[in-house]
Amino acid sequence: MESKNPVFSRQAPGSQQAWGTPTPEQLRGMYDAPSYAPPAQRRMTIDDVVVRGFITLGTLVVSAALAWALNLGRPALIAGVLVGLVLALIVSFRQSTNPVLILGYAVSYGVAIGVISHAYNDLYNGVVFQAVVGTALAFGAMLAVYTLRIVRVTPKFTKFVVAAGLSLMGLMLVNWLATFFIEDGVGIRSGGPLSYVFSIAAILVGCFFLLLDFDSVEQGIRAGAPAKYSWLMAFGLTVTLVWIYLEILRFVSYFTSND
Repeated sequence: MESKNPVFSRQAPGSQQAWGTPTPEQLRGMYDAPSYAPPAQRRMTIDDVVVRGFITLGTLVVSAALAWALNLGRPALIAGVLVGLVLALIVSFRQSTNPVLILGYAVSYGVAIGVISHAYNDLYNGVVFQAVVGTALAFGAMLAVYTLRIVRVTPKFTKFVVAAGLSLMGLMLVNWLATFFIEDGVGIRSGGPLSYVFSIAAILVGCFFLLLDFDSVEQGIRAGAPAKYSWLMAFGLTVTLVWIYLEILRFVSYFTSND
């Protein structure tokens, strides 16, 4: 018996099927409909990188200032370097965007830099201020060079910079091992002419790494990377600035009286 309820008795126009049975047109519409996609993550912007960069670098500076003010000694320096190195390796190899790891690196290396800076300033009064100014000038100059496309970051350029960086670190390791047998090692940190050449090369390579960092930021924004990757970009910039600062600090100390 046919139901009097219009809900149960309704049929699609031109169809002999009941309400609950889809017609071929309905099936095709269901098939052609786009599948469900979760909401897309917010894309990274230059503002994200700037804010995270200020947070990361600011954390490092505050930690360094506290270590300086508290006059922490060699144990704090060793602990800061070791913890910071471990965290930096984890972030680098895992490409982690975890802000806890990145800010942990900033705190650890901030303590180490505070101790080192205090020791240098005791020996060479005013050298820390000069190194800070030099680092800021290097950052500004490289930003201008990159923005004006004076130097283009190509795959060949990237390979050269990475190879140069690894070579410098390898030479520093050899020099450190040599100090167990020779007082000044191979001479790249003795304060002589070879030291000047090595420090200038290290500063230049650090500046080139800034160009790679700027390019990574631009490529990430262009590719629509998620906003969380701004933490990784901030980490890279901070590591490079630490490298440049320490090398400028040492280089300027060669020409500063310790009276």
